[in-house]
Amino acid sequence: MLALGIKQPESGISRSLEEAVALGRKIGYPVMVRPSFVLGGRGMAVIYDEATLKKYAVEAIQVSPEYPMLIDRFLDPAIECEVDAISDGENTFVASVMEHIELAGIHSGDSACSIPPVTLSRKHLDTIERHAAAIANDFRVKGILNVQFAVCDDEVWIIEANPRASRTVPIVAKVTGTPLAKIATYLMLGRKLDDLKPLLRSAPTTYYGVKEAVFPFNMFPEVDPVLGPEMRATGEVMGLASTFGMAYFKSQQAAGMRLPLSGKVLVSVNERERGSLLPIVQTLSELGFELIATEGTYKYLLANNIAAKEVHKLNEGRPNVADLIRNREVALIINTPAGKLSKIDDSAIRMLAIQYKIPYMTTIAAASATAEGIKEARHGESPLKSLQEYLQK
Repeated sequence: MLALGIKQPESGISRSLEEAVALGRKIGYPVMVRPSFVLGGRGMAVIYDEATLKKYAVEAIQVSPEYPMLIDRFLDPAIECEVDAISDGENTFVASVMEHIELAGIHSGDSACSIPPVTLSRKHLDTIERHAAAIANDFRVKGILNVQFAVCDDEVWIIEANPRASRTVPIVAKVTGTPLAKIATYLMLGRKLDDLKPLLRSAPTTYYGVKEAVFPFNMFPEVDPVLGPEMRATGEVMGLASTFGMAYFKSQQAAGMRLPLSGKVLVSVNERERGSLLPIVQTLSELGFELIATEGTYKYLLANNIAAKEVHKLNEGRPNVADLIRNREVALIINTPAGKLSKIDDSAIRMLAIQYKIPYMTTIAAASATAEGIKEARHGESPLKSLQEYLQK
């Protein structure tokens, strides 16, 4: 990557507690830590301080003393995106750039994503496509290449490159109409990309495709559904529409989470993310939703002139958030993890949401997309179209 001029987060390898602490101080927090051999993000974590890093390092060394631990600078906040490209070893075609809805730190298999991108600028898209082509050429890829990037501090950083097909290939093929697996097979057998141009289709400009992950949490009601670096999804669905908001709304329906068009919204957001909450609750309030919030979030909304009602946390009085959920008085829940001090309270809210089948969002990014989706759906659902109708140029 250095030879290609592609930025990558500072990183290092640790084989002991002392090396891990030294790397953390050198790189600076937050850091992403992971075992050196990992699938699906198993064992990965985002760490924000030295004390937590020490605890992680001790446990990692006890579990796998023979393997080193990888420590990388965690880009925060960063928009994550990925590319599926096909190459004949000389020429490369970028089938799509997918923008993840959740910010970097959520496993790519768990994050919703949009084709085409929603917020990425043209200059960043050009850089991403150029980097993907350079990597494919340097790797001498003949077939499919998947590359994951992050946009942070107005720069494009590489996260990882995989000279193989990714789980996103079926989604990209359906949304763009480019038969990636078929073309890749031809390329692996020696055909040239120029000979296959009639099969290549660019990303859509008149509609959006949103992929959403499907989770098994309803089968495990005692599991906290908070998302992170470890992949937890067991499937994928897709929504197509003329606008991003409506495509996202449809993707949630397909995943079994029917978003409400009215009712009460329970909001409980950690202090670090409250600054990003205002436009979301303003949109929901304008759409006629009644906002109810736990103490810290309630005071923040009140200070910013947003009408809301305060509700007790668990074990702080009645009725509390659990009572409202059990009585099905809540139509939507926005709850981001508040850290160690309120871990039990937070997880209880999310697990109750699963048990009572109430739509819930555990990231600000997902909450923002949800508000946009509900706003679009309030204008009426778009006419149903077949995949073939969307792909007609």
